[in-house]
Amino acid sequence: MAVLEVTGVSKTFGSGELAVQALKPATFSVERGELIALLGPSGSGKSTLLLSISLILEPSAGRIVMNGVTVYDNGWTGIDVRAFRRRNIGFVFQQHNLIPFLTAQENVALMMQLNGASRRDAARRARELLGYLEIAHRADSLPANLSGGEQQRVAIGRALANEPPLVLADEPTAALDTERGTKVMALLRKIARERGSAVITVTHDHRMIEGFDAVYHLDDGRLSKLERETADAAHG
Repeated sequence: MAVLEVTGVSKTFGSGELAVQALKPATFSVERGELIALLGPSGSGKSTLLLSISLILEPSAGRIVMNGVTVYDNGWTGIDVRAFRRRNIGFVFQQHNLIPFLTAQENVALMMQLNGASRRDAARRARELLGYLEIAHRADSLPANLSGGEQQRVAIGRALANEPPLVLADEPTAALDTERGTKVMALLRKIARERGSAVITVTHDHRMIEGFDAVYHLDDGRLSKLERETADAAHG
């Protein structure tokens, strides 16, 4: 069963003569453990698609099925969107957005506590997760004392806190140098392969898509799937 099924999802801003279709009807699916890249220039509709998938932005039309649950079918389906999103989607952004007065461990544990875990269980699981991400030695550090790459690893830990079936990463390497960015992408591949999450990564950097299972391109709001040869050529 696909973790995510998107069928004919589109988004139009404004109405009448001022209407702008930022996202034309898009259809694709993502399986468990699959790693997907979304490429495209600025203003192409990448953020609109990602915000629609993440249930932050309501589409204008279409259908979204996530983990077997129809969450949108030409309108919200009556689910508690915030609670569903918290349980089923992990977010990694260009800027880490960590809470500055919480340690690395506390930033990760907080997401578990918001989902009902006890403080003790959340702390234990957060440390285990930071260990998996090879940053447990920085668990008691505040974000200001972490490097950019370390901050992004903690942000990835926060995204994985509630073991979501879907992880969305919006330009997660844009604020990093090539070496650190490559390590972050390798970590996302590891998460997809070892933890079975479906991972969708938005990037403008063709150098970062090595090892992805599928690559999609957005241009003027229109989504198309790149053939492997085309994606490899773009990477080269």
